[in-house]
Amino acid sequence: MIAIDYSAATEKLMYRPAVLRACLLIGTSALLFSSCTPASSHTLAGSTAKPFAASKGSSIGPSAHPGAASTTTTTEPNLSAPAPLLPFTSPAIAGEGIWSSAGRLVDGLPAVYETKLVPPGGKQPAGIAWMDTKLLSARLYSGSKSPGGGPYKYTAPIQPAQAASLVAAFNGGFIMSVAHGGYYTQGRVIDPLVPGAASLVIYSDGKVDVGAWGSDVKMTPNVASVRQNLVPLVAAGQPTAAAASPNWQSWGATCGANSCTGPGLEYQWRSAVGITADGALVYVTGPATDPLQLAQLLVRAGAIRGMELDINPYWTVFATYDPGQSVLAAPSNGSKLLSATTQGPATFFENWWARDFITMSERSTATN
Repeated sequence: MIAIDYSAATEKLMYRPAVLRACLLIGTSALLFSSCTPASSHTLAGSTAKPFAASKGSSIGPSAHPGAASTTTTTEPNLSAPAPLLPFTSPAIAGEGIWSSAGRLVDGLPAVYETKLVPPGGKQPAGIAWMDTKLLSARLYSGSKSPGGGPYKYTAPIQPAQAASLVAAFNGGFIMSVAHGGYYTQGRVIDPLVPGAASLVIYSDGKVDVGAWGSDVKMTPNVASVRQNLVPLVAAGQPTAAAASPNWQSWGATCGANSCTGPGLEYQWRSAVGITADGALVYVTGPATDPLQLAQLLVRAGAIRGMELDINPYWTVFATYDPGQSVLAAPSNGSKLLSATTQGPATFFENWWARDFITMSERSTATN
């Protein structure tokens, strides 16, 4: 029997196999499934894809595309907007797989898009956020509970200087005692980095990557932060064998239906983050999901590598901020990715928030 720290909101580990990414291309006489470059809904089949400079709050649709990312190098100031995602089940729920821009514009362009998808075999939709890393800069905030220690330059609450450029924020990983990985920030090793561990790596210029430590991502002079959590959930564009394993307990100790003091549920709130082939960052969270479903959602959204973040109802959250003329991001101008998450836009502005989290800010102003 393993003792679990439920007071910190339990966590541990889990997952299963894959889903093939596909693009639904409408030809003159047939429907063909193949990998393709994301294009806006305004791009005709066979024409050159152009970045989608949508007005705030606009949606992208209606062509169906599972989210495979482009590997084409571009000199555009922003990434091509994500193509609509093909739902896993039919009939689809209203708006499923259709992206809408969220958060403040960066240089007049949407930097975050959001949508919902019901995972394979699931009944409740998960939220998916796509972030343009050409427009956004990542930063790791550290907490007194995870990773512990300190003091840290960046910790909750977010200060006005950073709120001036904040676009989005989302939860980090498990408390370090059950993360099976390490933590590095501000030139200090808080917990030793583990070879092979799933790692979110942020560089001094705000760029971000996700992968297995020592192979996909490594220590270099320009690494600003490394947040490890368990083992990879997605690799080479597919759910890993660990994600497909029936041993879902290896992916974190979960809460039960009504409390965190009894047996945990396989299908519980979970979150994950991944990177696409063209460098976009993808975040997923949803209720009643198992590790494989979480991996499948990342893959459908175009992730080629991915990792599980925190789990259970109290810990998963993704918020965007649209301050308009007021300039400063604040709880009052924030929005949840999923309305059902316990935490919300105010969480990252609270002194009591003791967990690590990641912010995504305007690239022109945010540095590490």
